Amino acid sequence: MIEAGAWEERLPDAEALARKAAGAALAVTYEAAGEFEASVMLTDDAHIRELNRTWRSKDKPTNVLSFPAPEQPGATGPRYLGDIALAYETLVRESEEESKELAHHFAHLIVHGVLHLLGYDHEVEAEAEIMEALEVKALATLGIADPYRDMAA
Repeated sequence: MIEAGAWEERLPDAEALARKAAGAALAVTYEAAGEFEASVMLTDDAHIRELNRTWRSKDKPTNVLSFPAPEQPGATGPRYLGDIALAYETLVRESEEESKELAHHFAHLIVHGVLHLLGYDHEVEAEAEIMEALEVKALATLGIADPYRDMAA
């Protein structure tokens, strides 16, 4: 769902790219088997700031938020993983500051968000290393370079 921002102008193939990136994230985890669904909301800094304040008590915009869905025992059909929200202005600013293609940064944040929906986190160093390694592996399948390579220097 495109709610706000100039997403359609700057990233007209966002839906297809989000599907590919989500598939790549699933393919590098134990969750690869089965069918999955998630919703993706493309919004702006103002709305993501509101979500961040409400759900994480952080009164500032962020690039991506993930809201995992609870498991639904006995549910039929694809497993619903949850919701991902991305902020247009933050995504554009970060991609420019880090000299990354907007589509590549977008794909990275979708992969990141899907991994959060699957229960991965980066609050402690050991978990962060696992999550980052999965991100790098998933992005490589999409032909996208390691987004952390230049950050380590």
